[in-house]
Amino acid sequence: MTTPSYATIDPALPAQTDALGSAAIVKHGYTVIPRSVMRDIVTSFYPEWEGTRSWILNRPVAGGATTFVQAILEVQPGGGSDRPEPQPEVESFLFVLDGAFTVTIDGAEHALAAGGYAFVPAGTAWTLRNTGSSAGQFHWFRKRYEPVAGLEPRALVGNEQDIVPGPMAGTEGKWATTRFFDPADLAYDFHVTVVTFEPGAKIPFLETHVMEHGIFVLEGNAVYRLNDDWVELQPGDYFSLRAFCPQACYAGGPGKFRYLLYKDVNRQIAL
Repeated sequence: MTTPSYATIDPALPAQTDALGSAAIVKHGYTVIPRSVMRDIVTSFYPEWEGTRSWILNRPVAGGATTFVQAILEVQPGGGSDRPEPQPEVESFLFVLDGAFTVTIDGAEHALAAGGYAFVPAGTAWTLRNTGSSAGQFHWFRKRYEPVAGLEPRALVGNEQDIVPGPMAGTEGKWATTRFFDPADLAYDFHVTVVTFEPGAKIPFLETHVMEHGIFVLEGNAVYRLNDDWVELQPGDYFSLRAFCPQACYAGGPGKFRYLLYKDVNRQIAL
């Protein structure tokens, strides 16, 4: 089995001799934030965190995501937070790209390395520290939990490398999904998965549905159809889709195309 790779952010500014240009795209239905624009000078800082900076990729704003926040946090050795979440009604999901972290959830400690993940239910006490010797990076998803009577989510911790990807029906194994949540368990109002395409594989129709997406390319290359546009993607690129934005993709190779996917789960449609 080939060891998966996880794209990280290189925050150094481009050389002064580089051409001024960007592949960033901001439209009503989708936004593309390529790795080329994730630099030192666009980072943000959180008062609850020490030795930490972040690239905020998504937040609830008009023209962007309407339900969730997604950020990449870079934490220095010893850095982190003992009170990371200031809003008790907000749930979290962490996915490690690089480094060594310890996350404590309701008093239980868990070590997380590349590919490691943790879901923290809303209102749950948790902490996170970089326990390694170098800076590490991870994705932090945040969403205001939508409670439903009789349903109660529980904390989840693991590593995607320990999960066997499930092939999509009718694709001869060329398109597979690594699931961190049981899709039949409606206690969870969002899912995060890793999606893998073999070289030459594709989404064979224009998906058009109610789920919002946040997608970060972990490895490989592809072109993605968003509305009427084809967008070329590489490791470290990010894009988000609003509800009902048509989408499809074609994996260009030569290796696997893998991405980290967030999608909300509409258990109730508010009127």
